[in-house]
Amino acid sequence: MNDKTNKPAYFSLHDIHSYYGESYIVQGVSFNVHEGEILALLGRNGAGKTSTLRSIAQIGDPLVTQGECWLDHQALHDMESFEAARAGVALVPEDRRIIQGLTVQENLELAQIAPPHGWSIERIYDLFPRLGERKNQEGTTLSGGEQQMLAIGRALARDIKLLLLDEPYEGLAPVIVQEIERTLRQIKELGITTIIVEQNAVAALKLADRAVILDTGLVVFDGTAQEVLDNEALREEYLAI
Repeated sequence: MNDKTNKPAYFSLHDIHSYYGESYIVQGVSFNVHEGEILALLGRNGAGKTSTLRSIAQIGDPLVTQGECWLDHQALHDMESFEAARAGVALVPEDRRIIQGLTVQENLELAQIAPPHGWSIERIYDLFPRLGERKNQEGTTLSGGEQQMLAIGRALARDIKLLLLDEPYEGLAPVIVQEIERTLRQIKELGITTIIVEQNAVAALKLADRAVILDTGLVVFDGTAQEVLDNEALREEYLAI
């Protein structure tokens, strides 16, 4: 295994503070991710995981009031959400946001209306053959697992550098979770840097290279995924597993 510790970080989050209204959600979060790594961002409900992802994507809700966010030498913290997307950030939210009234094919085509383009639709269908079989079906009528495939495929249709996945296994049957995991491993082999937020912490840790654990908006652990799997006391305290 290559030692990446002496390489500069491909993605860096430094001292990010975010608020929902007057609620102080993300309280000075900092961590780095190297190119091609999968980072599991973990913690109990309300720890600030989703808010951190949305802060990276510059969604604007929560509102980032302080800190810096860099991706491949680009300052995301100075960008609007659409600019961050053009810079290569793709957020796949928990609710997947499949566009009602559009087919699978149309959802993917819509993602490619404006450059920069990523994967071709044919390549996405190669990765997810089930989507190819249902390309003329309305996206919102797909099963939960198929909608997750479509949401990830839509992200890959853009030229992305950082894939943010919020609860990708939520509500999915174990056999579908395994299929999504295989896809994420394939994405990793292609060198796409990924941050995954997932309540199924063990599944996320087995997939990830490294892990960051949040507790009430603060980083309480930053290390390898295997360290978390090996540390029962840490898992019990912060992940309840």
